[in-house]
Order: sequence, then C-alpha cells, then structure tokens
Amino acid sequence: MTATILVIEDEPAIQALLSLNLQRAGYQVHCAASLRQAQASIGHARPDLILLDWMLPDGSGLRLARQLRSQARTRDIPLIMLTARSSEQDIVAGLEAGADDYVGKPFSVRELLARVRSLLRRRMPQLSQDITQAGPLRLDPQILSASSHGQVLPLGPTEFRLLHFLATHAGRVYNRAQLLDQVWGEHTTVEERTVDVHVRRLRKALAPAGLQDTIQTIRGAGYRFVLPARL
Repeated sequence: MTATILVIEDEPAIQALLSLNLQRAGYQVHCAASLRQAQASIGHARPDLILLDWMLPDGSGLRLARQLRSQARTRDIPLIMLTARSSEQDIVAGLEAGADDYVGKPFSVRELLARVRSLLRRRMPQLSQDITQAGPLRLDPQILSASSHGQVLPLGPTEFRLLHFLATHAGRVYNRAQLLDQVWGEHTTVEERTVDVHVRRLRKALAPAGLQDTIQTIRGAGYRFVLPARL
C-alpha cells in the first residue's frame, strides 16, 4: 500500500523538487500552494502524511496544523513543518501547533526523505514496505506475501492488507468502519459487513499454520490481532 503525501508549499521550484523526489521514492503526491487549496485537498481525500510550509499566501501553516489536530478525522496525520524560520522559539511554536517534525530551509532532500520514512514507520507502520515479523508470522508488503515457519499462506491481496494492518497495530481494537478506512480506503463504497467476510477468509488462510485465533472478535467493538502466549 503506497503512502499518499500532501505537499503544501507555495514556492513553485520547491514544490516541484519535493514532488519529483517523493514520487521517485515511491510515494503518491498531491500538491497545494495555499491554505485554501490544502483544505480542499484534505477534504477530498485524507493524506497519509503532510509536508507543510509555515508561510503561505493566505495565512500561516501553524493555523492549519492546529485545525488538523483539533479534528478527529485529521488529528493523527503525520505532519512535517518546512520553514526558513529556525530559531528555538519558532521550532517550539511549530511543535506545539502539532507538527511531528521540523525541517529548516534550505534542506537536504535525502535527509527529508529519511525523516518521511521514519515518521511513516513510527506513526503508520502499515504503510511501510519493511518486512513485519509477528511471532512466527512473516509479512512482506512488497510482494503481498505472508508465511509462517517457511509455509506460504494463501492470502488474497485484501486479506493480506487486512492482516498487515492489524498485525502492525497488534492489541488495538478496530471497528468495521475504521478497517474500511484503513484497508479499503477512506471513500470506499464497500459495506461494513464486507469486513466480516474478509476476516473469515483471513482466518481460514491462517488455519493451516494454527494462527486463526490471532484475529480476535471483540463483541460490540470490532477486531484485533493478538499472538497467543504459546507462540
């Protein structure tokens, strides 16, 4: 699953530089040059990470950062602030407004990409292309393959994404609506009961390895991934 990054930057050359390098790194990129464009873009489709310039033609990026952190739909989006303002006071103001990281201009593209990868791994591990090991379960998102003790498990793409998301958030309970947003996409038209169908398929695929019970149903709440103590 490819991460989508929203670049909010009004300087055309910097916007083009960021967009090109992020795309080369394998990300989907959307761009906005103002707060108004950014709000419209976020309203249409929630990005997985935001690169936000401090000074924009129609206001401060800090205002947008605070707005994002105040709303349930956007409060967890990883956010990196980009700015030429690099005093300690400015850095503190950016972090207190809700930024997860702060990169001063001019910046190293390689360093910025490393910070993007690190933040996505930390905040949204389901978007990482790194191999995930959960007990005997080995998940490789690059080839959508799951195996246990060398035995490849017969998972379809949707079942793999569902398992990968739950395994990278082990112990946390997610309801059907949340799983639809995270696995199928925010604007999916799939019915919530479809989640139950894929959970059944996932458990069936995990059964040959004795891992079907790692997907637990929490009555009235949703599903979670938990490795049994014996594993």
